[in-house]
Amino acid sequence: MGRVTARRPVVRFRDGGSVRVTDTLVAEEPMEIRVDGRALTVTMRTPGSDFALAAGFLTGEGVVHRADQIASLRYCAGAGEDGRNSYNVVDVSLAPGTPPPAPELTRSFTTTSSCGVCGKTSLDTVRAATRFSVADDDTAIGVDTLTALPDRLRAGQGVFDRTGGLHAAGLFTTDGDLLDVQEDVGRHNAVDKVVGRALLDGRLPLRGSVLMVSGRASFELVQKALMAGIPTLAAVSAPSTLAVELAEQHGMTLVGFLRGSSFNVYAGAHRVATGDALAGAVAPTEETG
Repeated sequence: MGRVTARRPVVRFRDGGSVRVTDTLVAEEPMEIRVDGRALTVTMRTPGSDFALAAGFLTGEGVVHRADQIASLRYCAGAGEDGRNSYNVVDVSLAPGTPPPAPELTRSFTTTSSCGVCGKTSLDTVRAATRFSVADDDTAIGVDTLTALPDRLRAGQGVFDRTGGLHAAGLFTTDGDLLDVQEDVGRHNAVDKVVGRALLDGRLPLRGSVLMVSGRASFELVQKALMAGIPTLAAVSAPSTLAVELAEQHGMTLVGFLRGSSFNVYAGAHRVATGDALAGAVAPTEETG
């Protein structure tokens, strides 16, 4: 298996002096996803939970939505520099009766760790139709629970403690209990790993759950949450306009700038429970960020 971290020599400058030390870096390696032997995409990722990553990616693309639609996942025999299996090619065999990915989903170039949708041919293709509706999921989360999520997510980031270079995605109950946490150099990969593990465990749709991400809330992350039936997405940074529009269209709750005791609710404020029940009546008075 690929290593999650690696040690590298560096020259550290501090207080006018320098010293040679060894630093721990997070690994970034390409992973090719194949479906029934045919190449679908290549993504740059941190090795680990690779089968979940592949399953989550296919969920986000609308190829699968149940565990029984995947017959098997396996590493292909791709040779590394030393002649051994690199474990960087995953082949997903779909169950009989499961349609293969549409031809337009095939990406002919590498997806970087910072961008997940740039290989799409059009916005119409990006707007994958989810089989799970979140609009009727009225599960609420309290303000105190919501504001505690970033620290609880951070506490689950074991690799980040050693490298300082990873995004994270955490799946929580509305009581704040951590169900799963995944780390990756790509924030979209971290979400795919969370969703893929839930799919393989037969837990989709993820009704009554909250997805917490360490970075910004992009259009793609909102879509991935919707495809998994997650009603609430919270991020420590800003959402994009397209992310807010998609959340509004589907009745999702979208929270941004969740830091300390403050946050902004950009869509679905009815799921944020306050003592005075004013969540749905709060109107922004100034731009924040």
